[in-house]
Amino acid sequence: MNGQNRKDISIGQLVNVVQKQDQRSGDLTEGVVKAILTKSPFHPHGIKVKLEDGTVGRVKEILEE
Repeated sequence: MNGQNRKDISIGQLVNVVQKQDQRSGDLTEGVVKAILTKSPFHPHGIKVKLEDGTVGRVKEILEE
């Protein structure tokens, strides 16, 4: 599942995010969602989240429900 809809993402979920500096290369970072930063219900590039390790990025894949 992609991370474009805010309703699909919840705190504590395991996700893959792309960080700002990795957008060109497409390198993904795996982590657990600590906070959802995007307020709108949909974003074409992925909902922006903060992971438990402090990483901020846009969700590209949701790894577990």
